Amino acid sequence: MDIATTATTPEGNPELADAAPNPHDHPVIRREDYAPYPWLVPETRLEFDLGLDATRVVSKLTVLRNARAPEADSIRLEGDGLELLSVKVDGEPANNWSIDDGDLILPLSADAHEIEIATEIDPSANTKLEGLYASNGMLCTQCEAEGFRRITFFPDRPDVLSTYSVRMSGPKDQFPILLCNGNMVAGGEGDDGTHWAEWHDPWPKPSYLFALVAGDLVANSSTFTTMSGREVVLNVWVRKEDLSRTDHALRSLETSMKWDEEVFGREYDLDLYNIVAVSDFNMGAMENKGLNIFNTKYVLADPETATDADFDAIEGVIAHEYFHNWSGNRITCRDWFQLSLKEGFTVLRDQLFSQDMRGEAVKRIEDVRILRLAQFPEDAGPLAHPIRPDSYREINNFYTATVYNKGAEVIRMMRVMAGTDAFRKGTDLYFQRHDGEAATCEDFIKAIEDGAGLDLKQFRLWYSQAGTPRIAARLAHDGDTATITLKQTVPPTPGQPDKQAMPIPLKIALLDPATGTHSGEQLIVLDRPEQSFTFSGHSARPVLSINRGFTAPVVIERDASGEDLMLLARHDDDPFARYEAMQELSVSHLVAASAGALADSARTAGEEGLSQAFAAILDDEALDDAMRGELLLLPTDTYLFEQMANAHGRADPGAIHAEREGLKALLAKRLADKLRAHYDRCTRVAFDYENGRGARKMKSICLNLLASSDPEEAAALAARQYKSADNMTDRQGALGVLAGLDTPERTHALLDFYNRFNDNALVIDKWFTIQALSLHPHVVEHIKALAEHPDFNIKNPNRARSLYMAFAGNPGAFHIADGEGYRMLADFILALDPINPQTAARFVTPLGKWKRIEETRSALMKSELERIAKAKLSRDTFEQVSRSLEA
Repeated sequence: MDIATTATTPEGNPELADAAPNPHDHPVIRREDYAPYPWLVPETRLEFDLGLDATRVVSKLTVLRNARAPEADSIRLEGDGLELLSVKVDGEPANNWSIDDGDLILPLSADAHEIEIATEIDPSANTKLEGLYASNGMLCTQCEAEGFRRITFFPDRPDVLSTYSVRMSGPKDQFPILLCNGNMVAGGEGDDGTHWAEWHDPWPKPSYLFALVAGDLVANSSTFTTMSGREVVLNVWVRKEDLSRTDHALRSLETSMKWDEEVFGREYDLDLYNIVAVSDFNMGAMENKGLNIFNTKYVLADPETATDADFDAIEGVIAHEYFHNWSGNRITCRDWFQLSLKEGFTVLRDQLFSQDMRGEAVKRIEDVRILRLAQFPEDAGPLAHPIRPDSYREINNFYTATVYNKGAEVIRMMRVMAGTDAFRKGTDLYFQRHDGEAATCEDFIKAIEDGAGLDLKQFRLWYSQAGTPRIAARLAHDGDTATITLKQTVPPTPGQPDKQAMPIPLKIALLDPATGTHSGEQLIVLDRPEQSFTFSGHSARPVLSINRGFTAPVVIERDASGEDLMLLARHDDDPFARYEAMQELSVSHLVAASAGALADSARTAGEEGLSQAFAAILDDEALDDAMRGELLLLPTDTYLFEQMANAHGRADPGAIHAEREGLKALLAKRLADKLRAHYDRCTRVAFDYENGRGARKMKSICLNLLASSDPEEAAALAARQYKSADNMTDRQGALGVLAGLDTPERTHALLDFYNRFNDNALVIDKWFTIQALSLHPHVVEHIKALAEHPDFNIKNPNRARSLYMAFAGNPGAFHIADGEGYRMLADFILALDPINPQTAARFVTPLGKWKRIEETRSALMKSELERIAKAKLSRDTFEQVSRSLEA
């Protein structure tokens, strides 16, 4: 599942009408307490009588005693918000059942039984968007992690694997298309305007991979021939009006299937692969076996309505969910503590795929930027946890950047240490050994060890220790020998005050200070608290290029001078290392300036050095525009906040924002002629989806920089770009600049954009986000007005995120000195939590930084968390708030 529940009070059966459990009392689930489920469920048959307001579900479970588990005289089947109609055991009505905390407890005496359960649910009332729910007149499901229990009573855990046979029936005029997992095996018409379809999935799967869709849909279809010669039918199902925007998604699916065969040897295993786009969805997409359900955001695209970044995201998410067919479906998780087994591995697979599709250099920089903006703060905050957590209260809260993105980096390190070919041997062994099983992270590590010939005993610490390692790197030179001394520390995190040294693979090169060249890249592995490495043949003190390609998810603290960083920024042949040098030049200057630690002479020298570095990037004709654009990006406020907090204990977001905007304006003023020349050059590049992407990126970056130093000129340029744009990348880039300016062109463009696209929900999401992220002096008032706009819908996760997640990421709005931004977010969380707890909980994180922020804002943040904590909260939100306050 691509990232991003509480019990409800059941109605109908009085025995199910207990009050929802208090989240304070919900037990902590611990990994060490895992035990196999006492019953096997080799076969599950489901019958659905579909309706938007009432759907009847009959489940028939074949259950057998599990010889590997302690014997039990009853079976516990999880349930949540279900109306129980009847229970049968072996064809006879059962009357000795009971309900415990929403779960059905059913005594069983023999070694094998058939259980039949009838329930009824109301999909239209399901605002949590978990289980079976209604979205724009269609029915769809989301069962990961624990949504299947909102459909029927079931052992809703990932280690219970079953084959599913499903019969669906409903009104044909309302639900002309009936889809489920696996292959369709039969269908027909009823006598009363209904129709039915039967589906069978031959591959055993856990309940979280179940999927059902019923609605008025059309498909963009093609076929794919697998490497063994089987023909697979591919369908992308959408509403009729969206069909023209599905070609890119379909092409991305075909490309993903071919790539996975070539790079990982994985072949698709059904006759049919369906993707359905849904407008109400908590996450990005879900890898249900053979029937992937997607947020429309990651399916629909054409140049008029989607940016280059949107196209890339669709390609990446389509690939991610397809790759799950093996790394997640054919091999699933034993328990939810093993979530990174499927998600971390699959994120790495989709990153490698995107590198091959779009170029390794820029993609790697993009992935590291996401890691630093989302996961590094998580590792440094109150919600820090290992990639394999030891405990949780609510599993939905552990679909995190740590599990996904850091999980991918940990597996990437194995790949770096093994080498590409040996790593492939290890993954082949993993797929061979554990196909059809619910596996653990340990199973994966052991397969890599055996297949690649590695000793990963110490490396396992990466799975159990939270926190981002910090590496102090010092270079000494004597005669012709350079000595690199590395010292690692892993900061304390909640529940883990003391850490052990971990193996950290680092690619390095030693550059000649005169030429900027080196004699070769080397891989060293730091596996002790402190370690030295010596290299001969250096008559002059070399310049250290370290963690090239970002081989390890660590923070490097090196003794590089400004001159060293300038040389790396200009000459390093590793694109990431070059980018990193530019970032370090900016970070060191901005953090010191924000802390008031720069003397006037040091400020002047820093500004001059940065001006020269940026000028060199603009003048370097060997750079392509995509990479040039990355090198010109200043570190974000969020990244600077983390660096300042690490260096000084607390960070001042107001000072950071002011210093960053000031530096941006200064650089733009000094480099105005060069920026304008590049802008004009890029403007002359005609639109072409594949070949003009770098030019469009550079155009937006130049325009943003120019706006900071000459708003009047930028307003004219942006207005002209907006009016002449023939693609969304250029139009959105121009509108983003105009939205931050107090100029009449702003109002005209925002109104035109809304009127032009008001029938397209995804584009209107952009309209909300652009305004919520703007640098306009009255942005807070604008956000308040947008929250009252008729098109704002708190029940739609995309729309909620488009305004409030963007707002929380806008330092000028969220961190306004009087605390109004914190109050606005807290009010929103309290309003959303009763509607959609899973989504509401994800908005707590920005407030959780209260201990790392300057004291005045810290007190304001904490008070809002305490206000939220006093409310009657869902389990999801309660856990996030309580952990944030406890730290």
